[in-house]
Amino acid sequence: MAPPPLRWDSERLHVLDQTALPFEQRELVLATAGEVADAIRRLAVRGAPLIGVAAGYGLAMAAVAGDDVDAAAALLRDARPTAVNLAWAVDRVRQAAGAGPDAARAEAERIHAAEDAASAAIADAGSQLLAGVRTVLTHCNTGALAAGGQGTALAVVRALHGVRVLATETRPLLQGARLTAWELREAGVPYELVVDAAAPGLIAGGEVDAVVTGCDRVAANGDVANKVGTYPLALAARAAEIPFVVAGPTSSIDADTPTGADIVIEERGADEVRAAGGAAVALPDTPVRNPAFDVTPAAVVTERGVARPVNAQTMRALLETPGAR
Repeated sequence: MAPPPLRWDSERLHVLDQTALPFEQRELVLATAGEVADAIRRLAVRGAPLIGVAAGYGLAMAAVAGDDVDAAAALLRDARPTAVNLAWAVDRVRQAAGAGPDAARAEAERIHAAEDAASAAIADAGSQLLAGVRTVLTHCNTGALAAGGQGTALAVVRALHGVRVLATETRPLLQGARLTAWELREAGVPYELVVDAAAPGLIAGGEVDAVVTGCDRVAANGDVANKVGTYPLALAARAAEIPFVVAGPTSSIDADTPTGADIVIEERGADEVRAAGGAAVALPDTPVRNPAFDVTPAAVVTERGVARPVNAQTMRALLETPGAR
């Protein structure tokens, strides 16, 4: 059985190195905020909710070690700019650290427990919303490798008993091919892998009942930043008149960012596009654009309920629900 994607032993953080999957199950032991930041930056640990959990533990370890908490917080916040969960978790643990290292550690553990609970609630809400669907298309990776519990969108999929999944490969880093396919296989969920460019045609051809994705940041008006390639899936779903649903915890909602146009989109290195699986597919001096995310209007399913229709008022209502964030 594979080790859990993330495990805290009260002193150090153990993470399943996602850069090695699916061919090797390699566990990393992280003991400092710098090691956690590096693991987040190079995608050894990834997925907006999960990097928030990891960063919280990273800052707690800095507090326990007597390190400069402000410097460690800045290091962790800068590891990846688009996922709001990262800054949200760091800020919570940083504030708790003012009461001492034990308080910082306890706050990190609370964040982890809350994200696990959010996953179960998202699965329940999403499966009720999509009851009766038989074929779901999903993008990138949204299972336990990306979030607490059983994940976000994949938690919904797993709660929809009897469904078949079409998983996009998710270029350039192939999170769908490497990670989602592996998680679905481990869970015994029937699936097929498709190239990204094939997905809109399959939707148009009537082979998909619903599209379900995760999210990295949701603006105050409900615009969603998610893995690049999400936007064309939303357009295809709208044209085919099938549900397009985004599943994520309220920790992914950024009330301070008015619209999707205000979200900072991370641009990653050119070599991620020039190569696939470590093998070059383009000449080394080929000019590249590599935005890691795009922005999409969507229906949003959280542990606090469903924002429907999606607008500033329904998003605010989710955040004002008792217990949210």
